[in-house]
Amino acid sequence: MDIQSVGNRISEQRKRLGITQEQLAERVGVSPQAVSKWENGHNLPDIDNLFVIADALRVSYSSLVEDEKGELEMNFRTRLFHEDNMYTRIKTTAQSERLENMLAALDFMREKHKGQFRKGSRYATESVAYINHPLMMACHAHAMGISDDEILAAILLHDVVEDTDTELNELPVSNEVKEIVNLLTFRMLAGKNKEQSKAVYYENIMKNKKACIVKMIDRCNNVSTMASCFGREKLIEYIDETEEYILPVIKSIKDKYPEYSNVAFLVKYQILSLIESIKSLI
Repeated sequence: MDIQSVGNRISEQRKRLGITQEQLAERVGVSPQAVSKWENGHNLPDIDNLFVIADALRVSYSSLVEDEKGELEMNFRTRLFHEDNMYTRIKTTAQSERLENMLAALDFMREKHKGQFRKGSRYATESVAYINHPLMMACHAHAMGISDDEILAAILLHDVVEDTDTELNELPVSNEVKEIVNLLTFRMLAGKNKEQSKAVYYENIMKNKKACIVKMIDRCNNVSTMASCFGREKLIEYIDETEEYILPVIKSIKDKYPEYSNVAFLVKYQILSLIESIKSLI
């Protein structure tokens, strides 16, 4: 699916109907800036939005995505959801539910990860801002009914100390959130190799309910995108680590913290579905 071609078709049909970008944005439920980016070929609408756009423009979905020969094109998504939209959703959630730690973490996290990018798909043509990852995790957690301020704040901050020049005491959140982030920050231990340090790392995480939940959702998000980013050997290594360390974390949540058993079930299903599918292909 050629991004520019889709954008051109949206622009042409919008103008043919005599509606503005603002009017189309209102009908689709996005910002006018999002419509502008589509029409300029900077971003491709999410699949769900493409159906809504087609309806708003009174055309078929296929007329927006078919090539000149009338054949349906396929593309690899650079991102599952755009970070700008997720940022707005998370900020609105934090404000409406008065989640003070989450709100403080949001802008701090965005500033600290500025200029950093996620390991992109081998098939994508654009880079994805690093904040796409913690924002996706926060949206995922909240959609599953997690509204705990400390968990959501820790999700947003979980990589800040490990991946930026930030010290733990600089985090603008409660001591409880700082402790969760500290547990989630991997460090090589003196006198131990990486595997030994990793074993201690997960052992410590297992002692903290909220750290377990953040780590579980973190791995689910990473597993969801690993097939397009990792080579064969890295996929095998990541699957092995997931089975050795993450599945016990999920079991611990189900056994010890029944209030999160439904969340653990959903995440385990997602992780297992993905890794079993990938196993069959490698």
